[in-house]
Amino acid sequence: MTEPQDDESPDWLSAAELGMWQSFRNGSMYDLSAADPLLNDPFSPRPWGTERSVRARVVALLLLSGPAALPGRVAALKLRGVQITGTLNLAGGTIAPYVELNHCRFENEVVLPESHFTTLRMVGCAIPRLEAARLHTEGDLHLPRCRVERGIRLTDAQIGTDLLISQIDVRPDRLGRAITADGMSVAQDLQADQIETHGEVSLRGAKIGVSLSLRGSRLRAPAGRRALNAPQLTVERSLYMTGAWISDETGAPGTTPPHGIGRVSTPLHGTRLQPFECRGGVRLDDGRFGDAVDVDQARFFLAATEELSLRRIVTPELRFKCERPEEGRVVLSGAKIVTLVDMSTSWPGPGGLAMGGFVYENLVPFGHFPLLRRLEWVAAATPEYSPEPYERLAQVLRNSGEDADAREVLLAKQRRRRETLPLAAKLWGYLQDWTVAYGYRPGRAALWMAVLWGAGTIGFAQHAPRSIKATEHPEWNPALYALDLLIPVINLGQDGYWLLTGGWQWAAAALVLLGWILATTVATGASRLLRRG
Repeated sequence: MTEPQDDESPDWLSAAELGMWQSFRNGSMYDLSAADPLLNDPFSPRPWGTERSVRARVVALLLLSGPAALPGRVAALKLRGVQITGTLNLAGGTIAPYVELNHCRFENEVVLPESHFTTLRMVGCAIPRLEAARLHTEGDLHLPRCRVERGIRLTDAQIGTDLLISQIDVRPDRLGRAITADGMSVAQDLQADQIETHGEVSLRGAKIGVSLSLRGSRLRAPAGRRALNAPQLTVERSLYMTGAWISDETGAPGTTPPHGIGRVSTPLHGTRLQPFECRGGVRLDDGRFGDAVDVDQARFFLAATEELSLRRIVTPELRFKCERPEEGRVVLSGAKIVTLVDMSTSWPGPGGLAMGGFVYENLVPFGHFPLLRRLEWVAAATPEYSPEPYERLAQVLRNSGEDADAREVLLAKQRRRRETLPLAAKLWGYLQDWTVAYGYRPGRAALWMAVLWGAGTIGFAQHAPRSIKATEHPEWNPALYALDLLIPVINLGQDGYWLLTGGWQWAAAALVLLGWILATTVATGASRLLRRG
């Protein structure tokens, strides 16, 4: 065997490899597909003959030190329906030609660590494993509709524009990871719509320049792993964990997005909804999202010990409109959100929600979300009494002008607090609640004052006391006298002139004491009506 001289092809090439060599020089598609479509499925167990096979070392030779392009042409490797035997190893290499592989089959893993590409597209290919740590591309990396049997590694990879892996099917490696992309940087979009993973998707510390889309995807975690593990993820625009409308009118169900997926709010004729599904824990702790985190038309199947963890995330908007998880927990502790868009049917029940330190400024309920259900939402997050979630909810409602609802929330807070008090304080709390609703319903206090005033007037009308000084006293008026006792500070000219004895002294003292309590309650309630924040 001899190596090629200048632009001549080697003399040891097979017929299939010689055709690939010539197609590379003129930049054309080299198609070895069979006439029968059933024989072109790269995922089928049916073997492909030697007439459709090229060696990986020849592919590497073309990409790393291939011949010059024909005059007026651009050299490029474009293959369709080709089987690549051996291990394609381009580790550390600089690959200048454009690379596009369609419905090809690899015998062994593809090894690309620390390699540099302009653009790399592998569409609908069968790949045993893709090892591409610290891969660098100036343009796109496309892997749509591929099937990878032993995982993908893109740790610390740098993608110059878009990373497209929509409709990919990835099985786990020996450590249980389907996609390992810790520290990866994508300059524009990461499109992962309708992907199927059977191991952990790890995006720890990854940075996405525009948006990350997981519309209609199905993530499955192996034992001891999370389905999505992405702490400290940074997305400059939005993260979408939503359903996808698969449209037969815009494209076949197997076609690559955007064809086949309609991003519309209402279904079209011939479409069906494929929800986002996640079987296993999700970790997005300390993530930063520039526009929104959208969790809509999604299902989370969690074990009792697993979590949908959004601890300390920062985003202008969280849209939480998924189906309620039957088990596990939703954790929002320490998250900072400007607007929360949610549904009453999306949140888990008691013990399934944690919101310690959760900060939000606006509530936008989607559909019917009465205050009673909102209070159940807070109660679900506080199996043990904590005032913070109640006070945050009350502040948000007050800022939006819902003062009456804010008072109801604070009243609910006092009732929860009462459960933690000793017996004597608990009984006093029940009395406060029954009489004046802890001061959060001032109308009730005013009503009690009116009842006491009426009772005092009737009582004192039956008993006219003697004056203290025979010549210095106003005309006896039982209504004014009772009111003078009830209202503190203000002197109506009756109190202090009459001598009460026996039980009437105790009755007068009770009116004075109750008047102070009730008047203070009314004044406090009135000040809340006039003051916000």
